[in-house]
Amino acid sequence: MKKNVWLVVAAAIILIGIWFFWGSYNKLVTKSEQVDNAWAQVETQYQRRYDLIPNLVSSVKGVLTQEQTVFGELARARENYSGAKTVGEKVAATSEVEGALSRLLVIVEAYPDLKSNETVQTLMAQLEGTENRVSVERARFNEVIKDYNLSIKRFPTNILARMYGFFEKSYFESALEAVNAPQVNLDLTK
Repeated sequence: MKKNVWLVVAAAIILIGIWFFWGSYNKLVTKSEQVDNAWAQVETQYQRRYDLIPNLVSSVKGVLTQEQTVFGELARARENYSGAKTVGEKVAATSEVEGALSRLLVIVEAYPDLKSNETVQTLMAQLEGTENRVSVERARFNEVIKDYNLSIKRFPTNILARMYGFFEKSYFESALEAVNAPQVNLDLTK
């Protein structure tokens, strides 16, 4: 009888261990997928931004022929983003777009006729909404990353995480240049 009790206890311990590993592994897979999904949401908003930029540029271009450098910067930055493969490359390319876009927006503000153009106003409002969405999705992405990273660092799940190749993922971080406001020279006499 005592032997049967020990067998039941041993079987229960083994089942609990299997249940723990199975549950922990599935939890890590789910969290990893949530990270990928959160980044996809950030990229969706980036795509919306990149789709709006050519329309804004086209609307502004006819009025601001002297500001061709900003249009060139935007085109190069969009091209860099489309060629980026890793999250880091995409973040760097996005920072380039944000800098060029900031300069374009300052230019639009400086030209009252352009600012009052209904098409430009509509595109600016859409772009502003998109920028807000990008910000929200970046924040969500970092929250999901935090949850995932905490899961793979906590004992005893950290052992299982290392065993199955779940490693820490990087947060979204703005480029260092984003701290400084873009400088735009509107002196047309030069």
